[in-house]
Amino acid sequence: MAQTESSAVTGECTMCGCKQDMAFPDYCARCGGSVVLPPTSHPLPDTTNLPGVWRYAGRLPITPDTAWLSMGEGNSRIVSAAGSADWCGVENLLFKLDHLNPSGSFKDRATAVGMSQAVEQRASAVVCASSGNAAGSTAAYAARAGLPAVVLMPEAVPPGKAAVARAHGAAVLRVRGDYSNAFRTARELASRFGWINLTTTFVNPVAVAGLKSAGYELASQLTDPPDWIVVPVGSGPLVHGIVTAYRELRDAGAVRAVPRILGVQAEGCAPITEAFDSGATEVAPWQHVRTRISAISDPLRGYPADGTYTLRLVRDTGGAMAAVDDVEAGEAVNQLAYREGLLIESGAAASLVAVRTLCGQGTIRADQTVVCMLTGNGVKTLSTEVDPGPVITDTDEAVSRLRSHAALAEGITA
Repeated sequence: MAQTESSAVTGECTMCGCKQDMAFPDYCARCGGSVVLPPTSHPLPDTTNLPGVWRYAGRLPITPDTAWLSMGEGNSRIVSAAGSADWCGVENLLFKLDHLNPSGSFKDRATAVGMSQAVEQRASAVVCASSGNAAGSTAAYAARAGLPAVVLMPEAVPPGKAAVARAHGAAVLRVRGDYSNAFRTARELASRFGWINLTTTFVNPVAVAGLKSAGYELASQLTDPPDWIVVPVGSGPLVHGIVTAYRELRDAGAVRAVPRILGVQAEGCAPITEAFDSGATEVAPWQHVRTRISAISDPLRGYPADGTYTLRLVRDTGGAMAAVDDVEAGEAVNQLAYREGLLIESGAAASLVAVRTLCGQGTIRADQTVVCMLTGNGVKTLSTEVDPGPVITDTDEAVSRLRSHAALAEGITA
């Protein structure tokens, strides 16, 4: 049943089924498992005229009282991708442009709901661990809420992502080692000072519930459920959001089926994919991270139950997991930029490689409809140290230099 107060929400452990109060969100007090909120009961409340994810205020743990926090998050467009469809080997490839959210990533869906909880509970501050996107999202919504934000990031985080969080006034600290080290520090700070933890693993089930908005939107934008929805995966809360929303809609008779999920990870940090491929029922933490794809490089050390739950969701949909290497992901970034006009970070662009691979294997058929969630904007990962190019003095010099540009050379010569 939809809740009217975030502090009154009760979650349920995905491992042992234990109920847990969400006034201070965290993992299961009994077994340490991931906690999620129960599905919204039927009949599903109608959508509202409120902005952003508050459109679904009856289905998410938020109330109209905090709708002023919205920056128009969600409601991202779906576009066709004819050029990339041919490259991938499918006839109907679609992109959901979640990289166009206010802070540049899908994280705003969860952050907006989590920040609503922080405001309602009069939290003194919010904290999050982030490989980049959640940092900017948390800092932006904290600024709007008038709350201090503390962001913990692994030391190898792209500088542009740290800069976004600092620009909004957050206290940004880089943590030695990988993402799991930053996660541990954020969780300990939240516990010590009573801050609301907006880390976008499953540590905050109230915030994670906001990701259902992506599933609701997809269902409303498409005449029929797609055959596959492709999701970049660190720990997997977006998988939970999409699957839960489609299950609610299916049970309400609004859609006929839950799409298959293709979860995408980096080869250098792929704990869920490894478990999927080996037939394991539980996910083991990844010991040594060897990838530069920061957005999906979560080793799950200290919270492997997140991965186990995501693994279960993927299998329940009849879906699949795939791992993509850094070079291929970089090629996909160029593919999207050059052929689709979309500047997407490598963690999201990796989805294209996964679709192409599974089409080649026959797992995805050419006649199936595939939707890729473009989860993060590539602007934040551009290096400020790249050579900006030559400086010219006149038109003749411009023509001389442009002759070396393959796409222009013939026309300039003529």
